[in-house]
Amino acid sequence: MPLTVNLRHLEAHNVLLTGQLPAHELDIDTRDSVILVAEPLEYDLEVQKLDDSLLVTGHLHLNLQCECVRCLKPFQHRLELDDWTCHLPLRGEDCVIAVNGCVDLTHQVREDILLEFPWHPVCRPDCGGLPRTSVGKSTDNGSSGRTGIDASAWSKLNKLKL
Repeated sequence: MPLTVNLRHLEAHNVLLTGQLPAHELDIDTRDSVILVAEPLEYDLEVQKLDDSLLVTGHLHLNLQCECVRCLKPFQHRLELDDWTCHLPLRGEDCVIAVNGCVDLTHQVREDILLEFPWHPVCRPDCGGLPRTSVGKSTDNGSSGRTGIDASAWSKLNKLKL
Protein backbone atom coordinates (compact mmCIF):
# COMPACT_ATOMS: atom_id res chain seq x y z
CA MET A 1 0.00 0.00 0.00
CA PRO A 2 1.57 3.33 -1.02
CA LEU A 3 2.13 6.19 1.39
CA THR A 4 -1.00 8.34 0.96
CA VAL A 5 -2.77 11.15 2.80
CA ASN A 6 -6.48 11.94 2.57
CA LEU A 7 -7.11 15.62 1.79
CA ARG A 8 -10.47 15.63 3.59
CA HIS A 9 -8.75 14.69 6.85
CA LEU A 10 -6.44 17.67 6.47
CA GLU A 11 -9.37 20.12 6.47
CA ALA A 12 -9.91 19.60 10.20
CA HIS A 13 -6.35 19.05 11.50
CA ASN A 14 -2.83 17.94 10.64
CA VAL A 15 -2.37 14.26 9.86
CA LEU A 16 0.32 12.10 11.47
CA LEU A 17 1.64 9.19 9.43
CA THR A 18 3.75 6.57 11.20
CA GLY A 19 4.68 3.11 10.04
CA GLN A 20 6.67 1.11 7.55
CA LEU A 21 6.54 0.98 3.78
CA PRO A 22 7.70 -2.33 2.23
CA ALA A 23 10.74 -2.15 -0.04
CA HIS A 24 8.76 -3.31 -3.09
CA GLU A 25 6.28 -0.42 -2.61
CA LEU A 26 9.15 2.08 -2.88
CA ASP A 27 9.89 0.64 -6.33
CA ILE A 28 13.54 1.68 -6.17
CA ASP A 29 15.65 0.47 -9.05
CA THR A 30 19.21 1.18 -7.93
CA ARG A 31 20.77 -0.11 -11.17
CA ASP A 32 23.78 -0.76 -8.99
CA SER A 33 24.88 -4.18 -7.86
CA VAL A 34 26.52 -2.83 -4.67
CA ILE A 35 23.32 -1.36 -3.16
CA LEU A 36 20.16 -3.33 -2.39
CA VAL A 37 16.96 -2.14 -0.73
CA ALA A 38 15.69 -5.20 1.12
CA GLU A 39 14.14 -3.80 4.30
CA PRO A 40 11.07 -1.58 4.72
CA LEU A 41 11.23 2.19 5.01
CA GLU A 42 10.38 3.47 8.47
CA TYR A 43 8.57 6.81 8.46
CA ASP A 44 7.20 9.26 11.01
CA LEU A 45 5.61 12.20 9.19
CA GLU A 46 3.29 15.11 9.85
CA VAL A 47 1.26 16.49 6.94
CA GLN A 48 -0.36 19.91 7.14
CA LYS A 49 -2.41 21.78 4.60
CA LEU A 50 -1.33 25.29 3.73
CA ASP A 51 -3.36 27.54 1.41
CA ASP A 52 -2.82 25.73 -1.90
CA SER A 53 -0.22 23.18 -0.89
CA LEU A 54 0.82 20.46 1.52
CA LEU A 55 3.81 20.62 3.84
CA VAL A 56 5.22 17.25 4.90
CA THR A 57 7.83 17.08 7.65
CA GLY A 58 9.30 14.22 9.62
CA HIS A 59 11.79 11.39 9.71
CA LEU A 60 12.66 8.69 7.16
CA HIS A 61 14.92 5.72 7.96
CA LEU A 62 16.00 2.94 5.60
CA ASN A 63 18.57 0.16 5.95
CA LEU A 64 20.51 -0.60 2.78
CA GLN A 65 22.35 -3.84 2.10
CA CYS A 66 25.63 -2.74 0.51
CA GLU A 67 28.80 -4.28 -0.81
CA CYS A 68 32.01 -2.36 -0.12
CA VAL A 69 33.51 -1.09 -3.38
CA ARG A 70 37.01 -1.46 -1.93
CA CYS A 71 37.04 -4.89 -0.26
CA LEU A 72 33.76 -6.40 -1.60
CA LYS A 73 32.52 -7.32 1.89
CA PRO A 74 28.78 -6.98 2.58
CA PHE A 75 27.71 -4.42 5.17
CA GLN A 76 24.60 -2.51 6.22
CA HIS A 77 24.25 1.25 5.70
CA ARG A 78 21.54 3.13 7.62
CA LEU A 79 20.06 5.95 5.59
CA GLU A 80 18.57 8.60 7.89
CA LEU A 81 16.67 11.68 6.84
CA ASP A 82 15.86 13.13 10.25
CA ASP A 83 14.58 16.57 9.31
CA TRP A 84 12.92 15.70 6.02
CA THR A 85 10.67 18.39 4.57
CA CYS A 86 8.65 18.36 1.37
CA HIS A 87 6.42 21.08 -0.08
CA LEU A 88 3.75 19.82 -2.48
CA PRO A 89 1.64 22.34 -4.42
CA LEU A 90 -1.99 21.38 -5.01
CA ARG A 91 -2.39 23.80 -7.94
CA GLY A 92 -0.20 24.94 -10.80
CA GLU A 93 2.30 23.26 -13.11
CA ASP A 94 4.09 21.13 -10.52
CA CYS A 95 1.01 20.15 -8.55
CA VAL A 96 0.49 16.69 -7.12
CA ILE A 97 -2.48 14.76 -8.41
CA ALA A 98 -5.17 13.68 -5.97
CA VAL A 99 -6.82 10.36 -6.75
CA ASN A 100 -10.10 9.76 -4.92
CA GLY A 101 -9.24 12.62 -2.56
CA CYS A 102 -5.85 11.12 -1.62
CA VAL A 103 -2.33 12.29 -2.45
CA ASP A 104 0.40 9.69 -2.86
CA LEU A 105 3.65 10.75 -1.15
CA THR A 106 5.64 7.71 -2.30
CA HIS A 107 7.17 9.42 -5.35
CA GLN A 108 8.59 12.35 -3.35
CA VAL A 109 9.92 10.02 -0.64
CA ARG A 110 11.56 7.78 -3.25
CA GLU A 111 13.28 10.71 -4.99
CA ASP A 112 14.74 12.09 -1.78
CA ILE A 113 15.91 8.66 -0.66
CA LEU A 114 17.70 8.12 -3.98
CA LEU A 115 19.48 11.45 -3.59
CA GLU A 116 20.85 10.24 -0.24
CA PHE A 117 22.23 6.93 -1.53
CA PRO A 118 25.99 6.58 -1.07
CA TRP A 119 27.92 7.07 -4.33
CA HIS A 120 30.65 4.60 -3.50
CA PRO A 121 29.63 2.58 -0.44
CA VAL A 122 32.57 1.60 1.78
CA CYS A 123 32.34 -0.55 4.88
CA ARG A 124 34.49 1.88 6.89
CA PRO A 125 36.46 5.01 5.97
CA ASP A 126 39.84 3.36 6.51
CA CYS A 127 39.06 0.26 4.45
CA GLY A 128 42.24 -0.81 2.69
CA GLY A 129 40.55 -2.76 -0.06
CA LEU A 130 41.33 -6.27 -1.21
CA PRO A 131 44.48 -7.87 0.21
CA ARG A 132 47.49 -7.45 -2.05
CA THR A 133 49.13 -10.57 -3.44
CA SER A 134 52.50 -11.00 -5.08
CA VAL A 135 51.15 -12.09 -8.46
CA GLY A 136 53.59 -11.50 -11.29
CA LYS A 137 56.64 -10.89 -9.08
CA SER A 138 59.72 -12.98 -9.55
CA THR A 139 61.29 -14.79 -6.61
CA ASP A 140 64.73 -14.76 -8.29
CA ASN A 141 67.00 -12.27 -6.50
CA GLY A 142 68.95 -11.50 -9.66
CA SER A 143 65.95 -10.23 -11.67
CA SER A 144 64.44 -6.76 -11.67
CA GLY A 145 61.16 -8.03 -10.21
CA ARG A 146 59.32 -8.15 -13.54
CA THR A 147 58.13 -11.22 -15.33
CA GLY A 148 58.70 -11.73 -19.03
CA ILE A 149 55.20 -10.47 -19.81
CA ASP A 150 55.69 -7.26 -17.84
CA ALA A 151 59.13 -6.63 -19.32
CA SER A 152 57.91 -7.03 -22.90
CA ALA A 153 55.01 -4.64 -22.33
CA TRP A 154 57.32 -1.96 -20.97
CA SER A 155 59.90 -2.53 -23.69
CA LYS A 156 57.26 -1.93 -26.37
CA LEU A 157 56.17 1.28 -24.64
CA ASN A 158 59.80 2.42 -24.36
CA LYS A 159 60.15 2.09 -28.16
CA LEU A 160 57.42 4.69 -28.75
CA LYS A 161 58.76 7.93 -30.16
CA LEU A 162 56.61 10.83 -29.06
